[in-house]
Amino acid sequence: MVDTILYLAKVYIRLDQPLTALSLFKQGLDRFPGEVTLLTGIARIYDEMNNIVSATEYYKEVLKQDNTNVESIACIGSNHFYSDQPEIALRFYRRLLQMGVYNCQLFNNLGLCCFYAQQYDMTLSSFERALSLAVNDEEVADVWYNLGHVAVGTGDINLAHQCFKLALANNNNHAEAYNNLAVLEMRKGHHEQARGLLQTAAALALHMYEPHYNFAALSDKVGDLQSSYVAAQKSATAFPEHVDTQQLIKQLQQHFAML
Repeated sequence: MVDTILYLAKVYIRLDQPLTALSLFKQGLDRFPGEVTLLTGIARIYDEMNNIVSATEYYKEVLKQDNTNVESIACIGSNHFYSDQPEIALRFYRRLLQMGVYNCQLFNNLGLCCFYAQQYDMTLSSFERALSLAVNDEEVADVWYNLGHVAVGTGDINLAHQCFKLALANNNNHAEAYNNLAVLEMRKGHHEQARGLLQTAAALALHMYEPHYNFAALSDKVGDLQSSYVAAQKSATAFPEHVDTQQLIKQLQQHFAML
């Protein structure tokens, strides 16, 4: 019976009806209280709907039933990291290590948590282990990208520049690396190179607002107000609550009103 519910929910998800799938999972929980697969299904749907609070609650319910559930531990750890609690996230990731999970993604996350928790002695060794465990170019690119962030955080801009380039050498579709490399080029005054990198990033990741905003800011700086306004509008479409974008649009509208 549980399998039937899972398969039917999978059909609803493929039909882009997540709320119907949620309702089905909850009906299943009424008949099978505490069923881990149903709780996990609900948590995944909330996670995909970006309802992180509800997803975390259900992942915690999963751990009450099965305290060795790797997915739940990893997702709760990730939520703590993005809630600016790297020390707590570190505890969850170390728990995964104790359970025998040993892969590139885990050490990648450990490296970031150690850096933001100011445990610098473990940061580079975690990233080195992640690189040694990477099984494809995409994983290698993600490690170098995160190392680039660490380099920026420590003020070593040249190292950051090299890390982002290495990320792109391993995965030339890494939009975030293009965006960050463009910001570094902007700081060096290489405006044309930065524009090209930002246009590439925007084309690769339509959901990202950062390339559009950075392109708008760069265009405004060099006096190309029309391009700046168009890019700022795209940034506002991707992320309407972004304050800097709204301020830039307001500033550009004032410029246009004076013409």
